[in-house]
Amino acid sequence: MDKAVFLDRDGTLNVEVDYLHEIDKLMFIDGTFQALRLLKTQGYKLIVISNQSGIGRGYYKEQDVEQLHHYMNVVLGKHDAAIDAFYYCPHVEQDRCLCRKPHTGLIDRAATEWNIDLGQSYMVGDKESDLMTAFNAGCKYALVLSGHPISKVLQDKYKKYLFKNLWDFAQHICV
Repeated sequence: MDKAVFLDRDGTLNVEVDYLHEIDKLMFIDGTFQALRLLKTQGYKLIVISNQSGIGRGYYKEQDVEQLHHYMNVVLGKHDAAIDAFYYCPHVEQDRCLCRKPHTGLIDRAATEWNIDLGQSYMVGDKESDLMTAFNAGCKYALVLSGHPISKVLQDKYKKYLFKNLWDFAQHICV
């Protein structure tokens, strides 16, 4: 079985923009290319797990998200840092689907499709719901400070799993 780093998208890979779906608004967080490249060299599959409720709210279409993901991978590929797969939940919270984080539907699907050993894998994100997804799925986890503001209470609670950004995390597990 393979190991993976499951990645939240907004605030982890790219700068947080509410309901990002437009290519011209995409900006990668400093260190993202280096982090992904390092993780790949260490044998990790890179799989994005993202809630995209803007689809369910009617702000944009699935096609917009898929075009953005394709574009992201073109850019990342130029840096030897391409994502292996993108999985996203198009639902809003009220739909109570099992693919929306912190539920594990997307990770479970990815683990099956990519033959991933969840116990040897990580989920990295910028919200507590990302950590809860990892916990619920049986993954290790990391919380990055590069996205949504994280309260002092949560920083203290997860201080052992707290990293400045994805590059900081990648260096920590790959040393």
